Amino acid sequence: MLNLDVLNPPQRQAVETTDGPVLVLAGAGSGKTRVITYRIAYLIEKGVPPEAILAVTFTNKAAREMRERVRQLTTRLKLQPDGRSNGPTICTFHSLGARILRRHIELLGYKRNFVIYNESEQLGAVKKILSRLHLRGEKADPAAVLAALSWFKNHSAQPGWRDDASHAAARQICEQYNAALHACNAVDFDDLLLLPLRLFKEHPDILHQLQQQYQYVMVDEYQDTNGVQLELLRMLTARHHNLCVVGDDDQSIYGWRGAEIANLLEMEKHFPQVKIIKLEQNYRSTNNILEAANAVIRHNPRRRPKKLWSTHGAGEKIALYTFENDEEEARTVVEHIESNRLFNRIPWRAHAVLFRTNQQSRLLEAELRKARVRYHLVGGQSYFDRREVRDFLAYLKVMANPHDEISLLRIANVPARGLSETTMQHFLAESQKRHCSVYTAMRNPDVQAGLSARAGQATLDFLSFLDAEHGRLSAAKNAFSLKQWAEKWLDAIGYWNELKRSEKNPDTAQNRIQNLRELVEMLDKVEPQHGPAIERVNNFLEEITLDTEREAEDDPGDAVTLITMHSCKGLEFPHVFIVGFEEGLLPHSRAIAENSIEEERRLFYVAITRARQTLAMSYCLARKKYGSLVPCNPSRFLKDIPARLIENASEKASRPVSREDAKDLFAKMRAALGMPSGSKDGA
Repeated sequence: MLNLDVLNPPQRQAVETTDGPVLVLAGAGSGKTRVITYRIAYLIEKGVPPEAILAVTFTNKAAREMRERVRQLTTRLKLQPDGRSNGPTICTFHSLGARILRRHIELLGYKRNFVIYNESEQLGAVKKILSRLHLRGEKADPAAVLAALSWFKNHSAQPGWRDDASHAAARQICEQYNAALHACNAVDFDDLLLLPLRLFKEHPDILHQLQQQYQYVMVDEYQDTNGVQLELLRMLTARHHNLCVVGDDDQSIYGWRGAEIANLLEMEKHFPQVKIIKLEQNYRSTNNILEAANAVIRHNPRRRPKKLWSTHGAGEKIALYTFENDEEEARTVVEHIESNRLFNRIPWRAHAVLFRTNQQSRLLEAELRKARVRYHLVGGQSYFDRREVRDFLAYLKVMANPHDEISLLRIANVPARGLSETTMQHFLAESQKRHCSVYTAMRNPDVQAGLSARAGQATLDFLSFLDAEHGRLSAAKNAFSLKQWAEKWLDAIGYWNELKRSEKNPDTAQNRIQNLRELVEMLDKVEPQHGPAIERVNNFLEEITLDTEREAEDDPGDAVTLITMHSCKGLEFPHVFIVGFEEGLLPHSRAIAENSIEEERRLFYVAITRARQTLAMSYCLARKKYGSLVPCNPSRFLKDIPARLIENASEKASRPVSREDAKDLFAKMRAALGMPSGSKDGA
């Protein structure tokens, strides 16, 4: 039987309240994951079929962790599915959308073997449209246009949207962009939510099936949902209203990415009769840290009141450092970490340095390298952004779906096979003229007639290769090894040799080869490991594309973590340093200009609540910008924290060292070095 006595009273109430809409206001470190996993186990124990439960998260890491916790809990209680039924569905919003589309997308005019474009592939499609429209200059910045397209697609799909003449240009580009992706049988991340919404509206029977299937729906990190996700949830739960959302408006920091804090603040408007349960006991931090966090966030007018508390005691005061400049800041922070390691035997991994912008990491990295301190920069170049990895994934996409134009153009002449850029531009122009995919244009004898003999033969050879591999995938079943298949064609096209040739440094070439071998190894681990080979390749590509945070999950070992405040959400560290605590950085100058101070204050709140044992903050009197030192002022948020919670660490560090301090320092050094302590002073 499930032991609910391990939960505190509000946690238990959240687990046992299963019918109707429920909002669990889960403060930072309040055990929300435990609540969700226990709630799933509780429902199963009460007789709810596991397959009738849907739990949605925002990251694959969170989904995997939740699945594993539920598996352990239900195994211990002998509540596992009997083999005739499936377990609960625990996935991200985008994975849920992809799952729905794999089954029903043909109703919307796509094929089931659609591919999901990542950001670089989306940018490629946008660049082609801008070129076709002869747009240049600032208005034709592909990244800005893509962001605007995403905004337009999401908002125009929501109830109450009013179209008018001011949206004409956006509508035109959006229509061309959607048509370009459709022609390639491709969708983007927005489509993974928008197309299911369209499917539900055009085919209510599909919606009814899913409403019947998912009788209990749970959502983690509800404060991060947008308007489209809210509409999906309203439609899925319209019949039974059994929706439990877990979130914290004080941790809503992704407004710039489309998250709408109003979804949580106006829960009663969207789901009448909602029950609200607050989780305020924090299991992570000391009370000094929590008092500071409470004091800061209290100044936001638009929030649901809550007050974090802990049984961990007061703990140390928050250390505040003032530095002359950013170089001194970086140097002193690294020295402090070194000191903790040497004298207090605190491992590198127990330390994290948080900053508002990526640029702030440069000086910190330089000082850490100089001191030979291991560090892990979260958000560096992703494994999946490396050239050899992107080439291989493009090949897989084309073999599974030859009409994927972006991927086809990427690998057509990699390795070099006589399909020059001029040749491929010929095919691209003909495809646009004939309103077909590049692949279809390449197969057209009339189009081939416009090529030189060499380019024509190269085209036929390339098409023959693609057709052969596509045929193998389509025909292969259970016993087919995708790993062996990939190794053979990589060898046949000379890709391994291409990696060796393209790098002057043999070590770099070997690293690239190893990167690719690791990816090839993953092919035979894709779930399920049976069924048609082409479906397994599509599953693999889908998993890779949706698993955007995989790189950040890699265990860096014993290393200091360098991380932006936006990336640190959901993480915790024993010892946290917040650097650059200045006006213009926190709050950021852009937020000041746009009057978005509330979200910046929430971002600071998130940063504070990452700390378990100690928290240090620093600001500079001057910071180098564009080669010159610019005067700085401490952040306005400093005055939000009661003075009694802060210790001026700069004054403490600058006072004269006493004889007792020196004796204590040398004693710690001897202990750290394994030397016997002296029997007399000066021995």
